[in-house]
Amino acid sequence: MPAHYPSSFSVKHLLLATTSALLLAACGGDKPKEGGPGAMAGMAAPVSVIEAQPTRVTTSIEVVGQTEGAKEVEVRARVGGILLQRSYEEGASVVAGQKLFQIDRAPLEIALAQARATQAEAQARVDQTIRETARLKGMLTQNAISQKEYDDMVSSSAIAKATLLAAQARVRDAELNLSYAQVTAPISGITGRAQKSEGTLVSTGADSLLTTIVQTDPIWVRFSIADNELDRLPKRQVNKASVRGVQIVTADGEAPLAGKLNFAASSIDPKLGTLQLRAELANPDNSLLPGQFVRVKLITGEREGVFLVPQSAVLSSDKGKFVFVVGPDSKAQPRPVQTGDWQGKDWVILGGLKAGDKIITDNLMKVRPDAPVKIQPAGARPDAGKPQAGKA
Repeated sequence: MPAHYPSSFSVKHLLLATTSALLLAACGGDKPKEGGPGAMAGMAAPVSVIEAQPTRVTTSIEVVGQTEGAKEVEVRARVGGILLQRSYEEGASVVAGQKLFQIDRAPLEIALAQARATQAEAQARVDQTIRETARLKGMLTQNAISQKEYDDMVSSSAIAKATLLAAQARVRDAELNLSYAQVTAPISGITGRAQKSEGTLVSTGADSLLTTIVQTDPIWVRFSIADNELDRLPKRQVNKASVRGVQIVTADGEAPLAGKLNFAASSIDPKLGTLQLRAELANPDNSLLPGQFVRVKLITGEREGVFLVPQSAVLSSDKGKFVFVVGPDSKAQPRPVQTGDWQGKDWVILGGLKAGDKIITDNLMKVRPDAPVKIQPAGARPDAGKPQAGKA
């Protein structure tokens, strides 16, 4: 019986069926390894949370200010002469009345002696005219002299008295000039650089500056607030009723220093659109020096029902600020919030949260909207339990 061979069509289908069966068997034998990409997509990101609780915070306006001395005095020579001595250390603190410079006294002592001699002559002349006037008055009553002679003596006596008054004034002036030879500190404070050295001829003109003294306790802080910031104050007024306190924060970020408002301008600067203000605070250890930049916080009141959230937990988008909260299904949900000012290291959240919301505070780089998250116990690190790079 002759052999029977299958047609070419049947052979093609047989080959296709065999190939498909082998591929299916191969695919069915490989399962995803645990921990592969497919498994990672469904893992919950470990996060830490804080529970939102309403609180009360102080409301404030914070601006940049600059310190200045409460008093800034120029010490000038009030008499001319040779500068013999500087008696203070430049940049050191001095007290009011402390000796700073000594100007040569000798010419001033001579001038005082001459003025006193002139005064003595004038006094003698006055005494003489008084006696002469008394003698002539007796003679006038006896008609021994004319009225004109007596009147002339009275006039001479008046002139002598006026001359004496002028001589006394010159003595007083000479005494003052001699006292000015010793230059003392008019106020307590920190001295500046000496503008004249020993041996220099000083004068009382425009070039009479010897040094400066700045009073730093108390110290002043000059600052300003914008016109629109006044809307945050009652009746747009800056006074003791609307500003409950002033806090000065230095660049080192230490605890704020308490101060008080001691000046508020009566009008807005038309060029800058700001209101000029000044605060005063104690500075007994001279920790603040004139010219420093500081932050000034005006305490304007209190606000109830707000939330404090760490700054790192508040994110930004093109639609504004938001935070991630953990929903009932343990998934991250973005929540838009309205922010106020900073309170230390926290944002003041004015709206968008409610009491009990669980706000995600870390591992935010791995958090995505509607992605599952796993809340870590307080104090645990989000990456705890994972092998570190370079370690077994």
